[in-house]
Amino acid sequence: MLFDDTYKTIARPVESVFRDRGSKFLAFAYPVTSDNDIKPIIAKLKAIHPKANHHCWAIRLGIDRSVFRVNDDGEPSGTAGRPILNILLSRNVTNVLVVVVRYFGGTLLGVPGLINAYKTATEMTLDIAEVVEKTVNDIYTLTFDYVQMNDMMRIIKEEQLEILEQVSELNCRIKLSVRKTQVEQVMGKLNKVNGIKADYNYSG
Repeated sequence: MLFDDTYKTIARPVESVFRDRGSKFLAFAYPVTSDNDIKPIIAKLKAIHPKANHHCWAIRLGIDRSVFRVNDDGEPSGTAGRPILNILLSRNVTNVLVVVVRYFGGTLLGVPGLINAYKTATEMTLDIAEVVEKTVNDIYTLTFDYVQMNDMMRIIKEEQLEILEQVSELNCRIKLSVRKTQVEQVMGKLNKVNGIKADYNYSG
């Protein structure tokens, strides 16, 4: 199988409300890049909704969509985090955190009712989210002498590469984002230009 270098995520945070028998489920979806994003987001929501009974969430990360975590936050096991995650899986989005904040309305919903509520709240939020397709890119820092600038810029233009940072002095430095499937071709071109040093930074 060819390496699939695209993935779907959401463009910006969105929120929606689902009500069931007096209980209120506020669903928030966020684009994220790592599980370090979870704590500050949960802390912020707890500060905004201190009287809520539960802050349940699921996160799905990684380009191969293999990393996920769920948290029922006091709801019966499997009734909150897992239904949220299942919607992320069925919508095929990744690098997304969904938090559902629940205000209990006095009537017990039971296990099927809870699963349905967390699932529906998540669906409603993702329905209004703008889903975008992104490519998996490798980040490289190129260092070279100013005289090579024209050659560099020609390659960047030909390959339609995204410049993330640029320092143009006697010693120039450009940080580039190169789509995974283009890396070999781009590096081949760069290697033909004398005096260019390419350092791999990370995948993003």
